[in-house]
Amino acid sequence: MQPKRYFYLIKVQYLGYRLHGWQKQPDVKTVEELITKTLRYVMPTEKFKILGTSRTDAMVSAQESAFELFLDYEPLSDKDEFLKEFNLNLPQDIRALSITEVDAKFNIIQHPKLKEYAYLFSFGEKNHPFCAPLMANFQFDLDIELMKKGAKLFEGKHQFRNYCVRVSENSTFEREIIKSELVENTEITASFFPEKSYIFHIHSAGFLRHQVRLMMGALLQLGRGEFSLEDLENSLKPGVQMQMDYIVPASGLLLNKIGLEDF
Repeated sequence: MQPKRYFYLIKVQYLGYRLHGWQKQPDVKTVEELITKTLRYVMPTEKFKILGTSRTDAMVSAQESAFELFLDYEPLSDKDEFLKEFNLNLPQDIRALSITEVDAKFNIIQHPKLKEYAYLFSFGEKNHPFCAPLMANFQFDLDIELMKKGAKLFEGKHQFRNYCVRVSENSTFEREIIKSELVENTEITASFFPEKSYIFHIHSAGFLRHQVRLMMGALLQLGRGEFSLEDLENSLKPGVQMQMDYIVPASGLLLNKIGLEDF
């Protein structure tokens, strides 16, 4: 007889600077591994498994991510108490935000979602070392106004074959970018941040491997005068071979939000 299964959507946030991304890997600390260890501690007798909604690379942080908890035999008796106990035992750089019971029809991988990424950076004088976990720093001059124009070129449906690495030729390279803009940072602040910093916002239903970091790299090359706006526009056209190779540091990348429909 199959055990009765219960399903929960748990939203989390984490600082990725000391972690090697979401997915469990041998001999390194990952978000999935630490969450699983904590769940085993707070539910020592329960049979469970988890499935994340989005894999992040090493050193990438998340303001909001999520995973699904599959629990066999017994439901959680008190979700609020569970969340409190879970947070009490999670490492300081991971926090659970909410828990919602879902049904068997819910699929965290296939459920409609919008991924909102942000890349936080500054340029010029070197940053205070405390900025390192959250903000990339480029010690050269940049034309920010030109980069703002370049960011807008990414919006809409385009071919992103030139903006990915190590993917199958069967991958879908046409992606729709819902929002792409570069703005002065007023959202994430700290006393040790530089006087001026910037955020590249990029929203889409899905991204290719390293796509956002390569897009940000292309904007930096634009800002340094190595690319023109026309070059950037051409790189998004079908059949144009213009492989981007400037992958910016992962520590500036933030998964800002996972927009799950109805949640």
